[in-house]
Amino acid sequence: MTEPEDRRPDRGAASPTAESNPAAAETTPARDARLDNAKFLLIGLVVVGHMLGPMRDYGPANVLYYWIYFFHMPAFILISGYLSRSFTTSPRRVEKLILTLAVPYLVFWAVDHAVHALQRGSLPDALSLLQPTYALWFLVALFLWRLSVPVWQRLRRPVAVALVVSVCAATTDLGSGTLAIGRVLSFLPFFVLGLTLRREHLALLDKLWVRVGAVAVMGVTALLAVPASQELSTDWLFLSSSLTDRDIDPLLPGLGIRLAFLGIALAMSIAFLALTPKRRTWFTDLGAYTLYVYLGHAALMEPLRMTPWYDVATGPVGTVATLLLAAGLVLLLCSPWVRACLRWAVEPRSTWFLKPLPDTPRPAERESAGSGSRA
Repeated sequence: MTEPEDRRPDRGAASPTAESNPAAAETTPARDARLDNAKFLLIGLVVVGHMLGPMRDYGPANVLYYWIYFFHMPAFILISGYLSRSFTTSPRRVEKLILTLAVPYLVFWAVDHAVHALQRGSLPDALSLLQPTYALWFLVALFLWRLSVPVWQRLRRPVAVALVVSVCAATTDLGSGTLAIGRVLSFLPFFVLGLTLRREHLALLDKLWVRVGAVAVMGVTALLAVPASQELSTDWLFLSSSLTDRDIDPLLPGLGIRLAFLGIALAMSIAFLALTPKRRTWFTDLGAYTLYVYLGHAALMEPLRMTPWYDVATGPVGTVATLLLAAGLVLLLCSPWVRACLRWAVEPRSTWFLKPLPDTPRPAERESAGSGSRA
């Protein structure tokens, strides 16, 4: 769930500014249709995974759940890292970071607690802004990762360092989930790897042997999900808790299993991108609105669990119906009128929360300037 990005009529072409200014062309590259397609498909898998969660008593639904969780968040994080390559700590970049991640986090954190209070008659036991609710951990993680971009860009071996950090997080007691620090550190290698990628690396995905290998990877992991869903806890998928909290030796086999899951996630992320269409499709433009889907569906999941849906939707028919419901929800949350209703929370105006930047004219000054130019 990357931040909302600039909407241009043609995402496959460079902007007029880039054409007339070579320097701008370097800093404002054309949108990549493959990445927009991948973002839309991945946000669909996020919604499907969350909606299948309460149905894991049914074997096929549980297998599909595990297969999705093998890679969908690592792939999203990899793309987020790639799209964060140009991030700097300039005032305007930090302002956008606050408005598109920090403010929506606060809004939907309050919404989640309000829904909880209405449904259960009381507030949660843990009422702290530093403890993300449900799916909001990703906003915290992306906020912290992007602030750290200048650090990773200065290191000689950033991916290796990030992997060491992830391993240390797996063997250290990180407490009760404050700022989702376990996931922030554990998923860090995927974000840093995305920072190191270039367009020529993505071009390799178009080679025939890569796509054939991608099909094989997806097929083998689908088979692997069958025993994994029966034998292994979902804690291995979420990467949210330390290995010291489990009834297993944290080094061997614990650390080996953790590294194996990271390797599977990487292989499946690459395979997924290789199989994602690189041309424009009917859903390419919708890839720019993944944050609306992510935050909107998270706010609806708790009310949905309180309905009779999961009492009725059981077995193969219920699983198919849930998948269709998830697809419909994704398209609904991408619709223009839903985005218009949620824009105040997902893309709030800077004047509501931040003081003007030093080089930004105040409203009165802009009006005076406009009057002068008209005169």
